[in-house]
Amino acid sequence: MEICPKCGLPKQACVCEQIAKSEQHIKVTTMKKRYGKVVTQVTGLEKGMDIKQIVKSLKNELACGGTFDAEKGFIELQGDHHNRIKPILIRLGFEENSIEN
Repeated sequence: MEICPKCGLPKQACVCEQIAKSEQHIKVTTMKKRYGKVVTQVTGLEKGMDIKQIVKSLKNELACGGTFDAEKGFIELQGDHHNRIKPILIRLGFEENSIEN
């Protein structure tokens, strides 16, 4: 049985990630990069959750490429997806009023 390093509870009873998701203030923006390519950035995600899994879910749902920049703390997805990200983040457990388009 695995134990959470933050709270000391078993992984099945751990609520650290759910608490972290409810306290987030996420901002979704689009910007143009080189050669006129548009990317969507998701900022405001803290390190208290499995960000790699969130990036993987977003890339699969949106059928696009993307990455997480750990130094700057944002997810970058290829293409203009700012209208489609909010329902996916809500499905992943984030609160609707904490996501700003």
